[in-house]
Amino acid sequence: MTLEKRRQFIYALVAWMVGVIVVLTTLDALELELFFVVSLIGLLVVVELTAPFNVTPRWRRRVLPIILIGLAGFAYIVIRRILEILPEGTF
Repeated sequence: MTLEKRRQFIYALVAWMVGVIVVLTTLDALELELFFVVSLIGLLVVVELTAPFNVTPRWRRRVLPIILIGLAGFAYIVIRRILEILPEGTF
């Protein structure tokens, strides 16, 4: 049963990411930063939608460092974009 849940998690995440690539390509907006942010949102959604109610399997605990790295990357992107918007002498 656990292996099946893992597969569902991976299939859902891969389907989300492929869907993101297709939509961004269709809109002619395929950029690495945008893909990263929307994929991170998809990861968070899939994690929450597939979370078990009673017991957390061991494999799900290994997803937490990936989420933290993704959030750190998101923070880096946001800070960099803010610094691009600010006037030259502000910071």
